[in-house]
Amino acid sequence: MQLPEHLLDELTGKTGFDRTQFTDAHDHAAPTSVRLHPVKGIGLFADMTGVPWCDGGKYLPERPVFTLDPLFHAGAYYVQEASSMFLHRALIAANATAPGLRVLDLCAAPGGKSTLLQSLLSPESILVSNEVIKTRVNILAENISKWGAANVVVTNNDPRDFQRLESYFDLVVVDAPCSGSGLFRKDPEAINEWSEANVVLCSQRQQRILADVMPALKEGGILIYSTCSYSPEEDEAIGDWLCAEFGMTGLQVPIEEAWGIVETVSEKHKAPGYRFYPDKLKGEGFFIAAFRKTSGGETVKTPGTKHKTGSDSVSKKEREVLRPFLREPDRYFFIRQQDQLITLPASREDDLRILQSSLYIRKAGVRMGTVIREELVPEHELAMSTLIHETVPGFDVDETTALDYLRREAIRIDTEFKGWALIRYAGLPLGWIKMLGNRINNYYPASWRILNK
Repeated sequence: MQLPEHLLDELTGKTGFDRTQFTDAHDHAAPTSVRLHPVKGIGLFADMTGVPWCDGGKYLPERPVFTLDPLFHAGAYYVQEASSMFLHRALIAANATAPGLRVLDLCAAPGGKSTLLQSLLSPESILVSNEVIKTRVNILAENISKWGAANVVVTNNDPRDFQRLESYFDLVVVDAPCSGSGLFRKDPEAINEWSEANVVLCSQRQQRILADVMPALKEGGILIYSTCSYSPEEDEAIGDWLCAEFGMTGLQVPIEEAWGIVETVSEKHKAPGYRFYPDKLKGEGFFIAAFRKTSGGETVKTPGTKHKTGSDSVSKKEREVLRPFLREPDRYFFIRQQDQLITLPASREDDLRILQSSLYIRKAGVRMGTVIREELVPEHELAMSTLIHETVPGFDVDETTALDYLRREAIRIDTEFKGWALIRYAGLPLGWIKMLGNRINNYYPASWRILNK
């Protein structure tokens, strides 16, 4: 693989960079890795090597056809590049497990970092998962739905829109658009698109995105910044810019020498950063750094609004229909969106009201379904959620039947049961069926169905 000479020259002499080994590493295939769901994925890939810097991260010996694995569709794991899983360690350093945090993943699609965030956050925290590009929001919402949590709101907004939420977030993650040199091994075509001019443009775009979102981060809050670029202009130089323009202070993330991660410091402000080179570890090119905001906004300011969440429009009878489907119904509140009933953590009702007044929301919480004649017509999101009660009727099926179901084809189950039920594979729900005696209606979402045999 012929790598750009300018990039190699720029990196030569930098901490941890070995030109020959780095170049040779690009002639070998990229490793395949997955990250297990903390509830659904327990026990999976037990004999596989773990990703050392991420709980639940696993290396696979080869890349299977994930679309033919029912567990993938059940949300039991997320296919994620191993280096980017280091976000796990950065979040721990940022005390992201503390309860009641407001967290923003600004550039979230397709959802790898958001699902990692949600896995680590307290159930009492709320995650806003944002994607500015409309064509990418649907896949983000789908992956969040498969992960199954109620404390996530998916938005479709420009970074500057978050200025309406002044000093609102405790933690902001920005996995910024970049020149992509860290992905050359996975996507050789990216080499032809790389140029010095594009690096400059990306650096300018990164600064604009960060400047736009910075007012939304509270004083004392944490910013985690990352790219899949090797260029210092997009990495350490951005750290220096953050320190100079916004008074940010770099945070150290503990690492172990055996991991092969290279710790660097920015030239002017000595802010620590972490580089991932493919010749030193099993992963792709990646850079990440964490910063604390030391000025700007002493108190959380939230916009006043006359909008209500809609919980008053959900009748007592409807709430009574919904409650048996939830394991801990008292922990949630319900809202109505047109004919759909949605549930979110009761502790975040005020946050939803604030977000509704300031942002375009694509998805919030878990869609439960529609109540018709005191019966719930359930939504697919409810089947995917970790909220659903274990007493909800369901049937475990074999792999062949599971794949037929995921293709939205007809399936057979020998039973006299009638009504709504879950289809499960290896104990995990895949979606809903309705059993009508002489036939079974398949309610797997048409837009999600798998097409390959």
